[in-house]
Amino acid sequence: QVQLVESGGGLVQAGGSLRLSCAASGRTFSSRTMGWFRQAPGKEREFVAGIDWTSRTTYNEDSVKGRFTISRDNAKTTVYLQMNSLKPEDTAVYSCAARFGMVKTESDEYDYWGQGTQVTVSS
Repeated sequence: QVQLVESGGGLVQAGGSLRLSCAASGRTFSSRTMGWFRQAPGKEREFVAGIDWTSRTTYNEDSVKGRFTISRDNAKTTVYLQMNSLKPEDTAVYSCAARFGMVKTESDEYDYWGQGTQVTVSS
């Protein structure tokens, strides 16, 4: 069983930055692939970024290319999402998820989910 708890969301002006954290419980963190997803009101959940157990990263290039960075600290069993140059269209609930195996962009490939944290970017 893995429990995930996100933090770091909030209200920020366009062009600003936020760093989201996802703290994981359990002893399997270092061998898990972690993903960040987001869901805006009235829209489907969208893959943002993923990092596998070797720290190889994958991004939704169309949405976050060059602006977001995913990283992990296995000693702290935490995955991060550094978000820079935020835009109003980045407004969404951001959730982290965990799975074994490669990074997947489909949300139903992930076994465990956090409760999400709200990010609001004002124009």
